Amino acid sequence: MKTGLDILFENLDELRGKVVGVCCNHTAIDKDGNHLLDLLSTYQIQVRRIFGPEHGIDATAQDMISVDEAGYEVAIETVSLYGETEDSLHPKPETLADLDVLLFDIQDIGSRYYTYQASLGYIMEVAAQTNTEIWVLDRPNPINGVDVQGNIVHSGFESFVSAYPIPTRHAMTMGELGWYFKKYCGLDCAYRVLQMDSWDRNTFFDETGLPWIYPSPNMPMVETAIIYPGMCLIEGTNISEGRGTTRPFHLFGAPWINKHALLEIIREVSAANGLEGCIFRAATFEPRFQKHAGEVCHGIEIIVTDRHRLDPLLLGIVCLEALYKENPNQFAWRTETYEYVDDPIAIDLLFGCAEIRQGLEAGVSSATLLQQMNLELESFLPKRAACLLY
Repeated sequence: MKTGLDILFENLDELRGKVVGVCCNHTAIDKDGNHLLDLLSTYQIQVRRIFGPEHGIDATAQDMISVDEAGYEVAIETVSLYGETEDSLHPKPETLADLDVLLFDIQDIGSRYYTYQASLGYIMEVAAQTNTEIWVLDRPNPINGVDVQGNIVHSGFESFVSAYPIPTRHAMTMGELGWYFKKYCGLDCAYRVLQMDSWDRNTFFDETGLPWIYPSPNMPMVETAIIYPGMCLIEGTNISEGRGTTRPFHLFGAPWINKHALLEIIREVSAANGLEGCIFRAATFEPRFQKHAGEVCHGIEIIVTDRHRLDPLLLGIVCLEALYKENPNQFAWRTETYEYVDDPIAIDLLFGCAEIRQGLEAGVSSATLLQQMNLELESFLPKRAACLLY
């Protein structure tokens, strides 16, 4: 199959003579590992400005670490879209106004929390004012383009991890999301998608034949992306989600947890809620950075046994339910600033509402909460269908 990047370099004449900007990171490569910026230089397409998303153009920064792109290696003006203030998430109009076209090429992972699609939307918001045309070089949704899950972001709960009214797992490509933003979110800029050739939306990324490049520092494998729609929810707690280990999101725990008691509880909760496609083991680990850095943590490792039977969002809610039951006195929701926001708290920003957290606190089962979330898909699915390209 071919990505939008491959299609671009089969049709370069349309780009010649235009003033070009690029928003990308290290994932913007062709099947041979050649990067978009290097290819543009080789074909003598001049780039006036480069925009870097969260984690940076080279993806060296951890999550929620501001990025200064001034030291990027090429002698082209660079702009960080993840600086020290919330305002930095939107490009300043003057950085787009002198561009005819901005090429956007970043590998997404198919979950609303993952901020690259929000950066695309924020760019489109400004491009609508500056008459800059946005070209998305499309790439696969790595966790398949079929399975849709979760609720829609409620008014008042918008943030960088919940910027637009899409569900937790949207099953769309970046190019399709851009059409959704244009049609249903009022981002009416000049917009074009360079579509992939021969992508089967039923496939996972490792079935495409394309090289997997970790899209961010804590997304090392396709399997990590598969569980992320649920396991990112641990970020909204005082529990380590495994950042600072070699198994982020597969490992979770804290110094005070009784891992054997938690294992028994999580197995019971999983069975009661019909969770399939994974097993759990009691685990001990020591994060080297972020939550509980340098402390021995006890908890659980998730091992995926059947990606086709696994419901990742149910998995994440089951883990929260089990953690709450294991030690309700020490388990707590994260209250520190999260993605530039102090209120609502992190877990509500991730869920896009307060009702799911409140349900967990009230003892509502994980399966019931997920069913409640999925009811909100009814209004989204027809809109999604109108934006699908494959």
